[in-house]
Amino acid sequence: MSESDSDLSEARARKAEELRSRAESGGDSPPGRDEPVHVGGPDEFQSLLDEGGVVLVDFYADWCGPCKILEPIVADLAAETDATVAKVDVDQQRQLATQYQVQGVPTMYLFADGEPVERMVGVKQKSELVSLVEQYT
Repeated sequence: MSESDSDLSEARARKAEELRSRAESGGDSPPGRDEPVHVGGPDEFQSLLDEGGVVLVDFYADWCGPCKILEPIVADLAAETDATVAKVDVDQQRQLATQYQVQGVPTMYLFADGEPVERMVGVKQKSELVSLVEQYT
């Protein structure tokens, strides 16, 4: 088994345990996380995608005014939808920003089952993002 297969197996096992635990406790929270996940590097980013499901990734910068406007919107999406919301600081994670051709912030990607399905640049309305997420969940 290769290292990536091992990582994938571990991620699947964690997700299965999380779902089992949620089912035993009443299971009223969505499959995604309730808060945005701040990505610490490419490996963590890939692990989120490998978990499957819908992942909304917000590439942002602390100095970006529009990013600050978008911040509470993506936090609401994390709490109210089944999507996992990931936040990637382009200043700290330049490799990821380059890999996904982020030239302006905010840039958001929507992934479904590990594959990019939508790319959005600029601030979007919450209703537009919710509708987009629901198309893939």
